[in-house]
Amino acid sequence: MGGPVGRSSTSGEKTRSRVRRADRLGGGEGLGEGGNGTGGDSRDAEGGDEPASGRRAEGHRRGGPAGARGRSSRRAPKSGKRRVLRWSASVLAVLILGTGGAGYLYYERLNNNIKKEDLTLGDKQMADHKANAAGQTPLNILLIGSDARDSEANQKLGGAKETFGATPLADVQMLLHLSADRSNLSVISMPRDTMLKMPKCTAPDGKVYPASTRDVQTNESLGRGGPGCTVATWYELTGIRIDHFMMIDFAGVVSMADAIGGVPVCVDANIHSRSADGKGSGLKLEKGTTSIQGEQALQWLRTRYGFEDNTDLGRAKAQHMYMNSMVRQLRKGTKLTDPAKLMNLAEAATKALTVDKGLDTVKKLYDLAEEFKKVPTKRITMSTMPNVYGTGVNSGRVYPKAGDAEQLFRMVRDDVPLDGKASKRKKPEEPKDPSAPVGEIAVSVRNGTATDALGPASGRAGEVADQLKNAGFGRTSVDSGNVTGVARTGILYPSADLEGDAQAVAKALGVPLSQVKRSTDVSGISLAVGADWREDGAYPVSKGTEKTPESAGALNGEDDGACMKVNPNYTW
Repeated sequence: MGGPVGRSSTSGEKTRSRVRRADRLGGGEGLGEGGNGTGGDSRDAEGGDEPASGRRAEGHRRGGPAGARGRSSRRAPKSGKRRVLRWSASVLAVLILGTGGAGYLYYERLNNNIKKEDLTLGDKQMADHKANAAGQTPLNILLIGSDARDSEANQKLGGAKETFGATPLADVQMLLHLSADRSNLSVISMPRDTMLKMPKCTAPDGKVYPASTRDVQTNESLGRGGPGCTVATWYELTGIRIDHFMMIDFAGVVSMADAIGGVPVCVDANIHSRSADGKGSGLKLEKGTTSIQGEQALQWLRTRYGFEDNTDLGRAKAQHMYMNSMVRQLRKGTKLTDPAKLMNLAEAATKALTVDKGLDTVKKLYDLAEEFKKVPTKRITMSTMPNVYGTGVNSGRVYPKAGDAEQLFRMVRDDVPLDGKASKRKKPEEPKDPSAPVGEIAVSVRNGTATDALGPASGRAGEVADQLKNAGFGRTSVDSGNVTGVARTGILYPSADLEGDAQAVAKALGVPLSQVKRSTDVSGISLAVGADWREDGAYPVSKGTEKTPESAGALNGEDDGACMKVNPNYTW
């Protein structure tokens, strides 16, 4: 990542307030524990807590002074092309909140600040979005917090000297899903110590990272060519198309949090995140609500030791609370109304960000923020990927929870709001051609459970075919010639007159109708049993449900009573 955020040297801005240099923040006490979640990794060293928590940036409302009465000595700025110069200072956190910003900025200078990389380094093409009845499509943005210790500022803030210059880790990963109708926003955090298989990634320099044959921590994806591999890893696991990514490092978080100003957070007891052996972020707060900013905000976002059970799950919850609180603060209209502060934040944000090439200008970032601005705070839902703890050598690590995790991913793929307010959603239209009697429907079942790291699960096509036969689909057969792997179970049909029959197959097995698709690649109804259904039994997603799993720990954006539980061993 880039070096510390510096001061503006542009002439004519002598009265502009400045963002503190990130390399002047923080004392000698290191903050980066580097452990990978509950189990720790090569970054679990003296010097403290969490390698990574980056993210955030902020948007704002237009804050220029009202025009003076009578004749003014200044002309009002023209609209049109100059409007492009407005910067919403949004990026990450404000992206989430979407409050627009104002101020006439130095457009090309800011564009040059932004670092750009490829969207995906995987070799699997992401599926296109399915438009709703109004022709609208959703937007999915992956926020990545890098624990890079590649500059003086990042090294001071991150600590753990033995990791200086090491391959960075994607220690914060959050997917923002903006609904097609722009009525709601869903956020899914993936714990950094989640164990999964990595897809094949090809770095921009041509180096090929083969698919992993064993489970590894998700935060290692960033070291496999860059953020594009983190995107590919998310797509492999979730099947959710990702439109853009935004990545930020330690210094970027501090500079932007400092520019935004104080954000209130709450703890239920005095906390000092520092243990006798040096673990912890250094965060020290009194019981109750405190307004934090700058380096203290980074400490809050990185704290693992001291929150709840000292795991990455507690940290994710604290991050959700901070982000929701920042949204509420900024939407009160009490912050970032000073054009000078907006300009400082724009400088900090553009220098701190690495984005995909589809977000390579200030105008594109502004336009994106305008889309997020449409969502009311009460329709923002933060969640964490449902998970279970590993055992043995992976004790303390987490794995996606079968059923619940896929259900959460499916809701996002299908554009179902996580806040439960889906009453206005239209039910899937019944096919124009109704289903034939199930005994007359011919279905070919194949085993597509193979992955990059695993061969096909033995006998799966036959087992699913038996389920269909037991449900009355007597013309079911097994296609043993095609074992090409697919991530998710799907049902294909070749023409509209077979749509009803294909949906009948899906309903019989509990497969979501969104996974029934028309395709010219098949001549009849073809069911591919995917890697998401490697074990016998019912399909691992409850039939027809649109309820967010309780294990996702959903938190609403208007919940201002949330307070982090402090671990008794870290009180003072």
